[in-house]
Amino acid sequence: MNVQDINHPRVAVVTGSESGIGRAIAVALAADGYDVGITRYRDDEHARRTADEVRRAGRRAEIRDLDLTRLPAAADVIDELADALGGLGVLVNCAGAGTSTPVLETGWDEWRRVLAVDLDGPFLCAQRAARRMVATGRGGRIINITSVHETAPRVGAGAYCAAKGGLGMLTRVMAQELGEHGITVNAVAPGEIATPMTGQEDVDPAGVERPGVPLGRPGDAREVAAVVAFLAGAGGSYVTGASWPVDGGMLMMGPQAGSHLTGDEWRRP
Repeated sequence: MNVQDINHPRVAVVTGSESGIGRAIAVALAADGYDVGITRYRDDEHARRTADEVRRAGRRAEIRDLDLTRLPAAADVIDELADALGGLGVLVNCAGAGTSTPVLETGWDEWRRVLAVDLDGPFLCAQRAARRMVATGRGGRIINITSVHETAPRVGAGAYCAAKGGLGMLTRVMAQELGEHGITVNAVAPGEIATPMTGQEDVDPAGVERPGVPLGRPGDAREVAAVVAFLAGAGGSYVTGASWPVDGGMLMMGPQAGSHLTGDEWRRP
């Protein structure tokens, strides 16, 4: 057998896939031959649109509700979708929540909500998925959508950065522990992506100027999805424990970075 052949079931569960990056990932995986489990949080119509796109690619789609503040029971959705679709080969933890509150003003409830959605939930969902993958003995892929703020701090995002940093480290530990079972675990770390979460729904990223980013624009959700699809596919079979920035070069900027930049002066010494 070719070492790059895919042995795991052609079934993927993508949390947070009713819109934005999650929808783009679901559609990309469907194009690669995966049936897709879709989760919705608030919007039935958006989830149905994702399912319609998956089905137009000739693949099956199932939709279930997921509220990651209702833990640990919410993680049951992984088993529900896997049972409905006949297996599980790929889990993408994409559901997320943010905050823009300084640490000194962050209340306990807000802190716990962000940590539940961005760290506790992905942990429990990944645990459920990994247990199924180990039991079948056919390997699999777990891909956690973190953020450039997995490693780069941001004022006003203490809870978010703490959760994404924790998820990045959890990714690496799980990669070590699950490798013997043929399961790869990786993170994808988006920068600013033109999605509803960043207030840019239905915006062409090429028409938005971001002078503080080397590529000069926000990203497209499909550009994140393409990296996820690579990690889920045969070409990503020997990649594990990695975090892949999809950020237009933002992280390279270091102390020069900032959304406050309005011009290109930084490009010259």
